[in-house]
Amino acid sequence: FMVAALGVALAFAVVGGQLVRLALRGQNEPTTNLSQAVPTNIARPDIVDRNGRLMASDVEVPSLYADPALVIDRDEVAEKLARVLADVDEAEVRRLLEDRSRRFVWLRRGLSPRLAQAVHNLGLPGLAFRRELRRVYPAGRLAGHLIGAVNVDNKGIAGLERYLDETGAVEPVHGATLTDRAPLRSSIDLGVQHALDEELAGAIGRYEAKGAAGVVLDAVTGEVVAAQSLPGVDPARPGELMDEARQDKLLGGVYELGSIMKMVTVAMALDGGDVRADTVLDVRQPLEAGRYTIRDPHPAGRPLTVAEIFVRSSNVGSGLLALAAGAERQRGILGRLGLIEPMKTEAGLAAAPLLPVNAAHSQNGERAPWGRIETITLAYGHGIALAPLQFAAAAASLVNGGTRVVPTFLRRNGSETATTAVVSAETSRGMRALLRRNVTDPAGTGRLADAQGYRVGGKTGTAEMPARGGYRESAVISSFLAAFPMEAPRYVA
Repeated sequence: FMVAALGVALAFAVVGGQLVRLALRGQNEPTTNLSQAVPTNIARPDIVDRNGRLMASDVEVPSLYADPALVIDRDEVAEKLARVLADVDEAEVRRLLEDRSRRFVWLRRGLSPRLAQAVHNLGLPGLAFRRELRRVYPAGRLAGHLIGAVNVDNKGIAGLERYLDETGAVEPVHGATLTDRAPLRSSIDLGVQHALDEELAGAIGRYEAKGAAGVVLDAVTGEVVAAQSLPGVDPARPGELMDEARQDKLLGGVYELGSIMKMVTVAMALDGGDVRADTVLDVRQPLEAGRYTIRDPHPAGRPLTVAEIFVRSSNVGSGLLALAAGAERQRGILGRLGLIEPMKTEAGLAAAPLLPVNAAHSQNGERAPWGRIETITLAYGHGIALAPLQFAAAAASLVNGGTRVVPTFLRRNGSETATTAVVSAETSRGMRALLRRNVTDPAGTGRLADAQGYRVGGKTGTAEMPARGGYRESAVISSFLAAFPMEAPRYVA
């Protein structure tokens, strides 16, 4: 026992002596234990228009959270918060605060300074604020579909906002740290965008329409100068993107566009060399295809030249031109113009074109041409449904000298233009002349577009809306495709 006691005492003496020695020596070189903080937010660069005007930006905002373990009365917290924050669900707040083993729960993200001060003044224990980044959109609903939206964590989920994430232009940050990255310069001109929005809204009121969409496209570079779909969406309210009535009609929907498709048919005929603008076709008899009969809504009662077929918008004449070319050539020009496959843009993938039956491939993998009736109806814009922006790009290709146009929502420096030919320069000149004649000729369908000083050329289109079992004669989609100035078109609308 004495030996054991002596051993224990000796051990304690050694430990005590070591402690005294270390205390007397001190610590000359301080050491620090470090742990890496987990990024809590996404910092995003600004989005600006082509002239540098702000369209989207990050701002620092307070977000409300709670430590359930420190909350004294969760019923009091729920009731008082509901009085200050109109959209707070009392039952949900009680549920979040019920588990006292949790030390952090979000109660409201992105408060305004006024509301944050009102919550602070309640003096409720267990509540606190954390500074976060929140996206703001100074232009409101203007170009809302194009800009897209972010989620509650500031991550892009649609439009150009999603494009920023996909291209690695955003960065995870700690707290509310703003990025110093250069802004994304879009191709949009907010001045043109505002004018387009006003015109579309006025047309909806004038014609009691359910919706409208418009685009202004640079016919050379493919830059989208303005793009609007109404009813619009507010980028600050991502839920509106899920509203079917607010669908983006330029990219998210496909439509039978009617007689503006005759641009493609006439360009195909002229480019093949089979006809010229003054070639005469007998359009007095309707076209028969199985159980279908195709007639002109306003027959001329005489043979028409190819130019007159276009200006008078003859369905029979367009059908004759398509039948003479054949389904394979028809498919060929659609492919060269980019109207067969879905179009990809920085704002997202356009809805896939709806083509006539057998348009893609037959069962053995070989291309299978569509039939006679499909060839005829496609010639005047029925039986094929396209995203309007996709057709606008095709029309630009037909009038800019015959060079393929690929739309972009980013500003280009002028050197990034496509050089792929889709039709000859001579065919493009012929189409420009026909479009201008359609606006200036007394018999033309686009006479109201003859805006002085702009030398507009254009083509009208009307398509009955499809319904179960056929088409609805009382519901139509009205379109107009314009280009200006017609000597050397700079813009397509």
